[in-house]
Amino acid sequence: MGRWAWIGRRVIRQVWFRAALISLFGVGLALVAAFVGPFLPDDLHAQVGQDAVGTILQIMASSMLAVTTFSLTAMVSAYGSATQLATPRATQLLIGDPTSQNALSTFLGAFVFSVVGIIGLQSSVYGDSGRVVLFSGTVLVVAVVVVTLLRWIGHITGFGRMGDVIDRVEEAAAEAMRAFAADPRLGGRPAVAVPAGATPVFAEETGYVTHIDVAALGALAEEHGVRVHVAALPGTLVHPTRPLLHIAGESGRSLDGRLAETLAETLAKTLAKAFAIERHRRFDQDPRLGLIALSEIASRALSPATNDPGTAIEVLNALLRVLLDLPPEEPEGEELAGRPPVHVPRPTLDDMLTDAFQPMIREGLGEIEVTIRLAKTLAALRDARPYATASVDRVALRLDQAARAAITDPADLADYEAACGRIAAPQR
Repeated sequence: MGRWAWIGRRVIRQVWFRAALISLFGVGLALVAAFVGPFLPDDLHAQVGQDAVGTILQIMASSMLAVTTFSLTAMVSAYGSATQLATPRATQLLIGDPTSQNALSTFLGAFVFSVVGIIGLQSSVYGDSGRVVLFSGTVLVVAVVVVTLLRWIGHITGFGRMGDVIDRVEEAAAEAMRAFAADPRLGGRPAVAVPAGATPVFAEETGYVTHIDVAALGALAEEHGVRVHVAALPGTLVHPTRPLLHIAGESGRSLDGRLAETLAETLAKTLAKAFAIERHRRFDQDPRLGLIALSEIASRALSPATNDPGTAIEVLNALLRVLLDLPPEEPEGEELAGRPPVHVPRPTLDDMLTDAFQPMIREGLGEIEVTIRLAKTLAALRDARPYATASVDRVALRLDQAARAAITDPADLADYEAACGRIAAPQR
């Protein structure tokens, strides 16, 4: 995905975007009545009472302001609940919820429409025929508000609850994992060893890489006859001494002095602009963040203050569904025809499985139900994805060593050993 397409997608997800769009529609609908009214038959206004429109608009204006305030309060409360009960990483998913955004935007748009309509009526802008058009628009807005309110009532009952948060994080993690499986290199070529004379390009700010425009990097690399070696994937914390990428000549040659000086002044800054750096990680190009967020939910559920093994088991089920989309690791250095000269590394299977399961191995051994489900999850993943067997076995070894050291009840130990029967016994 290009940088501008990514920015556009981010803007569309913002609460203010839909609110502003629907509010502008409300203003436009109220103004249209003033321009269309003169073209209607003169006797049409007799079918609508003199004060009917004004009364309805006043009722809608007062009620929509209260409903908008209530909806905003409910949304903020849900954000706080998700932060406290699940993980702060889920808040960005709740903020981007389209149903709540549509509800809030519709209520705000209806309020703006009512206010503009009342101002127009009090200013005698509409005339008799214009009031008929305004009345028709008011009926339409009322119908939309009623439908939206019914949907919002059904939605708010589960919005921000633990099950809802887990489902949202799983959906975001699965979407990122599917995108990663479709193209682990983000449109570039597999990573190769960085030549010794390659020129590093550093970030000018501190934060997380959230997006890389590989197409832009490729266009610049082909224009200047260089190869780009990406050093910071989405989700990496960068700072002024942490390189974003390295630049080398074609066929791995080091750059000559004049070109290196040019890169330091112009091209390096242009290449760095292909990296979006923010204070917080985002799910879009970062498949590891979804796994981390799910494991954080389970880890918090297993804390002594919460002691909710059922939630941890639900998270393990979600992790299994997400990890079933893991792609196999192709050989490093394999050239892909038609791709730009941009070499992009990828997270390893070991990294992803560690992100997913290590917190639960650390926190969940006090609950035998969680330990057993963790063993069964690893068994299912190993059976379904044979190419991940080596990585799964390494996680299983850590689980086995930690579980045998933590389980003191012989009956619990017997249950654990029975659950581990389908996992290839790791060599201890």
